[in-house]
Amino acid sequence: MHTIGQVAKLYSLSRSTLLYYDSIGLLRPSGRSESNYRLYSDSDLKRMDKIALFRSAGLSLDSISLLMDKEEDELKLALERRLFSINSEIQKLRDQQKVILAILQNESAFLHSRIVTKEVWVSLLQAAGLDQEGMQSWHIEFERMSPEAHQDFLESIGIEKEEITAIRRWSKEGSKK
Repeated sequence: MHTIGQVAKLYSLSRSTLLYYDSIGLLRPSGRSESNYRLYSDSDLKRMDKIALFRSAGLSLDSISLLMDKEEDELKLALERRLFSINSEIQKLRDQQKVILAILQNESAFLHSRIVTKEVWVSLLQAAGLDQEGMQSWHIEFERMSPEAHQDFLESIGIEKEEITAIRRWSKEGSKK
């Protein structure tokens, strides 16, 4: 059995966080000491492992509470929804980043922004020795192996939707050959 202090230290949480988890029914200690202190079993720690994992995935405590005892299919569905939400948040942040750079019109800010433009990416591929055919092969393989990531990548380098649609179309056609 583990004391609340040991569990708090083990998971880098405050004692009050564990008390809160207990109050909302998320993690209740399995026992009490003779002095009425909370004691956590190894089974409780396994539950806490799951809670910590879900928290690191960005799930709210309410969501975690609902998911703790769900079947695997329900859990996968909830995690897929979270992944979709993260993808949407990332796109919004990219858009905000571009707006800020446009407002600043500052080369130094651009260099520190972690943005790679289409022009920079093409230059990198050319510097690595890829010609037009090699770049097309790269797109074809990217589309074949991970179509959603290919879409995200093309959006991240600032390519317009119409051009992305065209690139993905000929990439799909090229992978069928």
